[in-house]
Amino acid sequence: MTRVVVESLNIEAQGVARPLDENGKPGKVVFINDALPGEDVEYEATKVKSKFEMARLLKIYKESPSRIKPKCSSFGECGGCSMQHLEDRAQLAMKQRVLEDNLRYLGRTKPDVILRPIAGPSWEYRYRGRLSIFKIPKGRVLVGFHQKKASRITDMLSCDILPKQLSNLLPSWRQLIESLSQPESFPQIEFALGESTASDETANSEKLIAAFVLRHMAPISKNDQELIKAFAIANRIHIWLQSGDNDSAKPFYPEISQLCYRLPEFDIEMPFRPTDFTQVNHQVNRVLVSRAIRLLAPKSHERVLDLFCGIGNFTLPLARVSKEVFGIEGSEGLTNRALENAEHNQLSNRVSFACANLFEVTPETIRSWGQAAKWLIDPPRDGAMALVTALGDLAKSSDPKDQEFLPNRIVYVSCNPATLARDVGILVGQAGYQLHSAGVINMFPHTSHVESIAVFYRQ
Repeated sequence: MTRVVVESLNIEAQGVARPLDENGKPGKVVFINDALPGEDVEYEATKVKSKFEMARLLKIYKESPSRIKPKCSSFGECGGCSMQHLEDRAQLAMKQRVLEDNLRYLGRTKPDVILRPIAGPSWEYRYRGRLSIFKIPKGRVLVGFHQKKASRITDMLSCDILPKQLSNLLPSWRQLIESLSQPESFPQIEFALGESTASDETANSEKLIAAFVLRHMAPISKNDQELIKAFAIANRIHIWLQSGDNDSAKPFYPEISQLCYRLPEFDIEMPFRPTDFTQVNHQVNRVLVSRAIRLLAPKSHERVLDLFCGIGNFTLPLARVSKEVFGIEGSEGLTNRALENAEHNQLSNRVSFACANLFEVTPETIRSWGQAAKWLIDPPRDGAMALVTALGDLAKSSDPKDQEFLPNRIVYVSCNPATLARDVGILVGQAGYQLHSAGVINMFPHTSHVESIAVFYRQ
């Protein structure tokens, strides 16, 4: 057991400290779960490595003024949230510091302007996710999120980041799975909350639709199907069944199941399947789309590229304010959904889509896309290294015509500050762009996930 004053927080929301060695000099780094900066704590090492230690918090002698009581009874066990003990504004400040540190140390640059953080509700914000199912001895079934850094499932009966409509059903899902003849053949449930589409005349416009995708590893007996159907009717929810990959998911009850989310500022209604990738936080997503388009500032005569476009979250709003948008996505299923959504919003004449691997991009690939004044990039956690490297190659090309394929402005939406910083380094150092502005998006309150947005101008 050792006593130390915590210096900072890392991206996993662990306290970072350097206890003094026998010579009175700072020793190796210790990461202390649940400790906060400025706190005087006692800890016990749980994992010792040559350059660092992992530790658990034993006692706090002096608390941080930013420490609060966690709202959730599963905090500390559940791996879903790691920052509920930190006041909301301090969470946001920590994420902003993580972004700035990554840009400074990995990207070797800093933005000219720090954007105001995008934030929304702190609780009941998670409209999409995945629950795991596990049958434990004596027939009990657990339904919930994984424990912190463990494969076990948290024993939870509610969740405060889920809307009550979803959270209140957790005990009922346990009971249903326990009643089925082969509970061990159901490994997970995906959930999505959405609005009804304008074409759905049977829906209640005042209530959000909860859709659940029940994954099954074996055929479901007729009796079990009746139990699942009765559960859907009793709880007024939609249930889909999934026997394989995402495309195998089909509505079970009711037979027609439609969900959508809306972007009212752009008069967009976005239908989606519960297995589609959509932002988990619909309120923050509305603000993000508005902010991104305002920063990109497309003109009515300009052509725009939307890369990693998904089902058209940015593409369709961009089509309302520009001449033409070309969306590119690596998933064929999502590309097809984007096409359908363009037709749904009567924008087929202003958008086009292509399915392509954006992790294998060359200068020739960019040339094939044609000229576009502005780009929006929204990659997964791996970032867009091949894409920005190809831009760098075009910028260094001896052929002056290649300069015409470089956009004069890029808005980059990121879910990983480390890969964003890496790509920033390439855009600034090799492609001749200026990092004009950057800021954080608190898409996942109480977690260590750092989402951000960055704006680049070509000099």
